[in-house]
Amino acid sequence: MKHRIVVLGAGYAGAFSAGYLARQLHPDDFEITVVNAEADFVERLRLHQLAAGRELRHRPLTELFAGTGIRLRVARVTDLDVEHRTVTVTDGTGIDRLAYDTLLYTLGSTAADHGVPGVDEHAFHVAARPAALRLRARLDELGEDGKVLVVGGNLTAIEAATELAESRPGLRVSLATSGELGGWLGTKARRHLSQAFERFKITVHEHSTIVRVEEAAAVAADGTVFVSDATVWAAGFAVHPIAAASELAVEPNGQIAVDRQMRSVSHPDVYAAGDSVFAIRENGQPLPMSCASAGPTSKRAIAAIIEDRTGHKIAPASLTYIGNHISLGRKDAIIQLVDGDARAKSGALCGRKAARVKSAILDTAAWSLSHPTFGKPGHKYRLSSIRERSPHMVAG
Repeated sequence: MKHRIVVLGAGYAGAFSAGYLARQLHPDDFEITVVNAEADFVERLRLHQLAAGRELRHRPLTELFAGTGIRLRVARVTDLDVEHRTVTVTDGTGIDRLAYDTLLYTLGSTAADHGVPGVDEHAFHVAARPAALRLRARLDELGEDGKVLVVGGNLTAIEAATELAESRPGLRVSLATSGELGGWLGTKARRHLSQAFERFKITVHEHSTIVRVEEAAAVAADGTVFVSDATVWAAGFAVHPIAAASELAVEPNGQIAVDRQMRSVSHPDVYAAGDSVFAIRENGQPLPMSCASAGPTSKRAIAAIIEDRTGHKIAPASLTYIGNHISLGRKDAIIQLVDGDARAKSGALCGRKAARVKSAILDTAAWSLSHPTFGKPGHKYRLSSIRERSPHMVAG
């Protein structure tokens, strides 16, 4: 019987990992199934562009996985039973249970409401394709007139505000953040960010914590009411609750607790990558939920799965965080590098050149999904019968 590997989620972390494993593990020994809610790979880093009206490239997962032998199951994950090693999924035909020997959990994250009343009922977000399309439909209703409030001061909030202001210049876009806009950036980057917001005529409300969202307004902690025809909630991310609802050990925020190899500390046959995992980088601090974390955590999980199941050791990737790349509309951006303690360096790449670099990064990330092994020989790793019988022996 083949060793069954199930990958939950086909975002940047899941799609890359599944493709790499399928190209390196011998098909006579391993069977890989990917479960994803959509039939397409969704470029989450471009969803603010989709919301603003831009059409994104169609990337069917069947094409990305062509020739790999991966079994694609388009369904939603609704339950995880780590004791019996089964995953419950739901699609248009009903409910099904998938059994696994090895599980790679990469379900990612979604917008965090932080318990603020009215967010679920009245706010929009761009953390998923259906949500971005819902916001787009609302903006189409407003046409060239309307007020849009973006809540948050992180990368997603900045990119959403500038993209909407540039793509739909008739809208009056504002941003409310609980801190200082771009306060984590270096001096040069902060100055460039401020200039971009002025150019787009985006009104910024700093030190304004939103405590309630209504149908046509958002209310700050000091009582200030921001009238809004569409409130875009971009105040951080939260992981899906499935891991926490299972018997997996998780951190207080719901991320899966893992060792240095991205292996669950409670269930060594479960690995995690991307936003779903609580990974500690070299400076002792956790990796943030971001696209920059998907690559190194995926590579670590891949290396661990191959070593644990085949006995072949692969050098693990370094869990470092290099910096931020922030789009400011289509033709402007900021590339901010950070030091080993994740503090912004004084310099930054800004403007059109930074925009071209950001676009190249996104294009390379998408390309790597169908070329994850970069020409390395394929199908060379065979299942180790000893490790197959005793997967818990390799936990560390």
